[in-house]
Amino acid sequence: MLELVPRAEPSRRMVWLSPLMAVALTALCGVFMFLAVGKSPLDGLAVFFFEPLASLHGWSEVGVKMAPLLLCAVGLALCFRANIFNIGAEGQLVVGAITSGALILWFDDGTGGGGPLMIALALLAGALGGAAWAAVVAWLRDSFHANEILVSLMLVYVAELLLSYLVHGVMRDPDGFGFPQSRLFDDGFLLPMWPGTRLHLGLALALAAALAAWLLLARLFAGYRLTVGGLAPLAARYAGFSSRRALWGCMLGSGALAGVAGACEIMGPIGQITPSVSPGYGFAAIIVAFVGRLHPLGVIFASFIMALFYIGGELSQTRMGMPSAITGIFQGILLFSLLACDVLIHQRLRWRR
Repeated sequence: MLELVPRAEPSRRMVWLSPLMAVALTALCGVFMFLAVGKSPLDGLAVFFFEPLASLHGWSEVGVKMAPLLLCAVGLALCFRANIFNIGAEGQLVVGAITSGALILWFDDGTGGGGPLMIALALLAGALGGAAWAAVVAWLRDSFHANEILVSLMLVYVAELLLSYLVHGVMRDPDGFGFPQSRLFDDGFLLPMWPGTRLHLGLALALAAALAAWLLLARLFAGYRLTVGGLAPLAARYAGFSSRRALWGCMLGSGALAGVAGACEIMGPIGQITPSVSPGYGFAAIIVAFVGRLHPLGVIFASFIMALFYIGGELSQTRMGMPSAITGIFQGILLFSLLACDVLIHQRLRWRR
């Protein structure tokens, strides 16, 4: 029989093989899931993993989903490395969309204004909104030692209720026949897009954020302080590294990136403020961060896989009649598969007679 035996030291190879094994295990579980509902597993896996990449349109749609996932996951990876558990990227994304949309609606008078300067200001407004929402969490932990997991999670629902209140009230389009949504933004306030697709500038911003985070961790002393503070808090305190500075820096940076993700959503594929700005990108980004091993470059690969799940879930609903929960099921299987495979980092399998 097989048994788990502790390793003398953690396996560096398994650290990076574990996410790949988790993806393979998720696909295997998907086979049994499609069989259980009477669907062809080959057709199901093809819809999830191959059909989205069969055309330029499919690649562009994957890129559209990657942008908010990658922006949120990069910020969360920095927080988790510093042992700061920000679970509220979804709320920070929503508030970023609100502040960015409010600025656009203030300046958009329907006369064809806008331009690069206004786009930059709207993105900045989104970053400030997300950072301000994250600052509430940092302040409560810094001043009252509140648990940042609970506070950031509860603020997600406050942000969603605030968004619903605004789109049903002051932000609602007066000519929208009562629908809870703002008016469409003028083209001058929308992000540049790749011709013939919905792929927008947000993906380039997300990739730039991942590269900047990698440079921070690999080349700058500030990144070293952040990593040491997460791995060995007592050693960091002995060295004089400020845990308070790490808390505020990580929370504000993570909130700003999530806010930019929200701004990119309303200035990109949506083009207005709606009650459902995000289908759960902020929560999915938590899985993305851990599948990417909290490494900014690994998060790029993980966000690509998660974007495939989103597109594959939508295609499986229209092509195979699968329920809308199929995307969340695959995300959950991926998370549990990763947790199971991570056991092999510190232990190994051995055959025992």
